[in-house]
Amino acid sequence: MASVFITGSADGLGRLAAQRLVKLGHDVVLHGRDRHRAEEAMHAVPGARTALVGDLASIEETRALAEQANAAGLFQAVIHNAGVQSIHNAGVYRPNAPRLETVDGLENTFAVNALAPYLLTALIASPQRLVFLSSELHQIGQPDLSDLQSRRRWSGFQAYSNSKLFVVALAFGVARRWPYVLSNAVNPGWVPTKMGGAQAPDDLALGAETQVWLAVSTERDALVSQKYIYHKQIRSAHPAASDVNFQNQLLDACAQLTGVELPSAVAP
Repeated sequence: MASVFITGSADGLGRLAAQRLVKLGHDVVLHGRDRHRAEEAMHAVPGARTALVGDLASIEETRALAEQANAAGLFQAVIHNAGVQSIHNAGVYRPNAPRLETVDGLENTFAVNALAPYLLTALIASPQRLVFLSSELHQIGQPDLSDLQSRRRWSGFQAYSNSKLFVVALAFGVARRWPYVLSNAVNPGWVPTKMGGAQAPDDLALGAETQVWLAVSTERDALVSQKYIYHKQIRSAHPAASDVNFQNQLLDACAQLTGVELPSAVAP
């Protein structure tokens, strides 16, 4: 039995992955951005151990969430599932979605999708496997770290794509720095969640299955690291994600914004 922590598990892919892991007999800890969402997560996933609370749009609350996670015990795997997409609302495309800032004055999409996973990764103690949720749209992300807050020119679509490129680079950078941890990025496909919309063509159950597989499977193909995976198959990622200089610059930028450095290599 593995102990697994899943962010953003009140609905969508996170909830499905949690339900599947509980059914397989694993110890699952859920997460909601507030107490109400945490209670929704517990109601939706009978058999989960508990649900932690923390708004990933806040550096302070994300740090507190990591403290809760460490108090809950060591996790064999952490699935960084939580995310936001400013260009959609309940599946309705919003091309003119406004640029939003967090309580810390950071652009919201970047803060939740990329910076929060970095901070949780830096602070949660000794997981053996890390799974980061990305998107096929990372392929059109711009590897430009000079405007992480999208202040020069705002596009919700581009901000989302950029954030998902940063997530893949984060997963790969952590894998390189922590050779004893299996760290991978997943493209779950365009699936019919609240974020993806009812018309999304990919299979929702299959979209969650890869995260579960990477988190707990002992199959040889699941015991990989620094890979970008779609439906249990390794796919090519944006070239920038594998660029060591880009990885280092991104990790340094995240460390500067959060005040937390990624720890040195984790021993087995």
